[in-house]
Amino acid sequence: MSTTRVVRFRPPQAILVAAIVALIGALPLASARWYLLPVLLIPLTVAVWAWRAGTDADSEGLRLRALAGSHRIPWPEVAELGPDARGRAVARLTDGRAIVLPAVRATDLPRLIGAAGQHISDTPDAQ
Repeated sequence: MSTTRVVRFRPPQAILVAAIVALIGALPLASARWYLLPVLLIPLTVAVWAWRAGTDADSEGLRLRALAGSHRIPWPEVAELGPDARGRAVARLTDGRAIVLPAVRATDLPRLIGAAGQHISDTPDAQ
């Protein structure tokens, strides 16, 4: 049985801490009147998103995780990995779509490529 090394990219955990603080801060408001209870859903949703969202990469492909689901992209479907103008990592697929990878910055691209079992060479001609 072989173990696959998974590289995980997640949003900063400060978002989760801020959502918990906001949830605690919203408790007095939400408990004042019954119709204000839905106010608690906003920080709770942000907390669940911060805990769950991100990108997992291994030798098989990418798993993009969101608030309510995930999507698996095998490496053969990825034509190119690169940064966008805002410093985020983008996967361009063989069908022409471009997908922003959650929680992956342009500076994380070498780690992402390393998870695929590839390496980046210093010379542009080496393959």
